[in-house]
Amino acid sequence: MINTELLIKRLEKIIQFHNMSASQFADRIGVQRSSISHLLTGRNKPSLEFVMKLVTEFPEVNLYWLLYGQGSFPDEKIKNGPTSLNKNIKNKDNHSPDSKEKPIKKVIIFYKDGSFDAYDNDKS
Repeated sequence: MINTELLIKRLEKIIQFHNMSASQFADRIGVQRSSISHLLTGRNKPSLEFVMKLVTEFPEVNLYWLLYGQGSFPDEKIKNGPTSLNKNIKNKDNHSPDSKEKPIKKVIIFYKDGSFDAYDNDKS
């Protein structure tokens, strides 16, 4: 279960980190200013659409940190640059058949408009 009060504190931390007002933050992620005000006062709970807009616009926000407080902010992977994101991804030419890596089961791509595509590698 997501603790809304703690999520609001993390939201405030993001706004402060970027030295923005709540209105500037709302404009940046493309939501109404009143919705940010209602979230910050605890009147409303964040929607999935709001969360996805936030993590899309601010890639340094780790989704698990935002929702559950797990991980770090700013996300260490993003803070250290794109090479740290890709250092564990192998080109298929470098992938040997006897590799002990875990096989990929499913990939989900989230789009800015809130839609997504899921690619399932299950052959069963």
